[in-house]
Amino acid sequence: MFQNDAFRALDRPECLRLLAKVPVGRVVYTRQALPAVLPVNFALDTDASVLLCTSPDSGLVRAIDGVVVAFEADEFDTATRSGWSVVVTGRATEVTDPAERERLSQAGPISWMPLRDAVFVRIESEMVTGRELRAPLCTQ
Repeated sequence: MFQNDAFRALDRPECLRLLAKVPVGRVVYTRQALPAVLPVNFALDTDASVLLCTSPDSGLVRAIDGVVVAFEADEFDTATRSGWSVVVTGRATEVTDPAERERLSQAGPISWMPLRDAVFVRIESEMVTGRELRAPLCTQ
């Protein structure tokens, strides 16, 4: 028999704490009327929004600017069959304010790809949900 406490919902502060621990997540958006998922490195801003840094030529920026998207990050340990997943849902916008762009160029996410004239995209954390998975305990 298995105990039924293998899944646990995470509250917003726990979700944000876990997001801050990992460098890579996935943006979920629509491309040519079909679902698309793109792995990206990211950072959390002080207001808990997700920040991306990409190329000004990126099709991602054109596809998500002004649109509601989902962003997911997780961490799993296959040996213990445990881990967590957090989803942030909100509107994505290109950061255009010069002062904000300057601040982010100093303290924001750094692209893993060499970029010239980086573009920052902010995903508002309008809805934050998460789950933790723990290996079920077997009882006799």
